[in-house]
Amino acid sequence: MRDSDVLVNNPHVSRSALEAMHGQVFGWALSRCDFEQAVAEDLVQQAYVELLTGKARFDGQSSLKTFVFAVVQNLSRNRYRRLAARMRLLGKAAPEAGADVAQLEEPAEHNELWKAVQELPARQRDIVELVFCRDMTIEEASAVMGVTTGTGRVHYDRAKKTLKGRLAND
Repeated sequence: MRDSDVLVNNPHVSRSALEAMHGQVFGWALSRCDFEQAVAEDLVQQAYVELLTGKARFDGQSSLKTFVFAVVQNLSRNRYRRLAARMRLLGKAAPEAGADVAQLEEPAEHNELWKAVQELPARQRDIVELVFCRDMTIEEASAVMGVTTGTGRVHYDRAKKTLKGRLAND
């Protein structure tokens, strides 16, 4: 890593390493926001701001990819917590407006496998996506999700069994 390539507030992160994984990070952000491109762009931009300012500091305890994915994951969780709170307030203030918004959130998956994956519980869905779509190990995916490796393995195993059963029935 060249000295000119290192981030000032995050000395263990290089710009070239971030550029090399940008496509995967953006794909992960897309999946965190139901494939809304504008929201995914905001998530990735906010993650980069956190890295550039040093608010999210990489200390080398995991791979850089795992760390950046976890930053995006945490930002998306925080975003949707705030949105959920606003929706609850909106629902209390005008219940009919809250119902209209809920009807707009309709997934547009066409692939049977992807439909089956989307029907999995959240943690199982996340680990399947991280392992199969983002080329992470179960250990790295578990770190991104903020669970132990053992818990990640359990979610992964249950997801595979559930998918096998659903796809065999179809």
